[in-house]
Amino acid sequence: MSVRGLISLTTLQTGAHHRDMHEAGIALVRLSEVPLEAVHALLNDERSHRHLPLAAPFTPEQVAAWVRDKDAQWEEAGYGPWAVTVDGRLAGWGGFQREASGADLALVMDRADWGIGRTLLHVMLERGFAELGLDEVTVALPFSRNATRALMRFGFRPDGEVMYGGIMFRQYRLDRAAWQVTAASLLE
Repeated sequence: MSVRGLISLTTLQTGAHHRDMHEAGIALVRLSEVPLEAVHALLNDERSHRHLPLAAPFTPEQVAAWVRDKDAQWEEAGYGPWAVTVDGRLAGWGGFQREASGADLALVMDRADWGIGRTLLHVMLERGFAELGLDEVTVALPFSRNATRALMRFGFRPDGEVMYGGIMFRQYRLDRAAWQVTAASLLE
């Protein structure tokens, strides 16, 4: 499957707000399409590391390998993470990563852009289920994050714990049917 990564679903209604991602300058592109220097700065942002227990400082060479590995998931699994850009500037990365439990959704944003996370989550889930054909999605959060209520608003349910890199995370799961019900209610 060849997926370029640009958002095809641009107009969203979340609650009482309409959000036109194109007009807002928000796009999802392949990580290899943004400057490695910008990815390096984002991955080494210490403000985000407190919520990323597996994060460690990246060298420029490690960033290049990380980007190659993330982009390779598109060819291997048919899905993968995107770079999130705002007016052409890297604002974060997120999308689906192949894990033992299936497609795991990650979203890491620059602190200045945290306000667009809800919109991005909606778009990524819609693309995952409608365009990429995923049947279910998981989210793994470190215990430093208390986002249970926010995830449940999107239809996720607690699904135990999972260990990555020797660190325990809370796992949440969302299937296609639950997403369809939730997406319809988000559009009301």
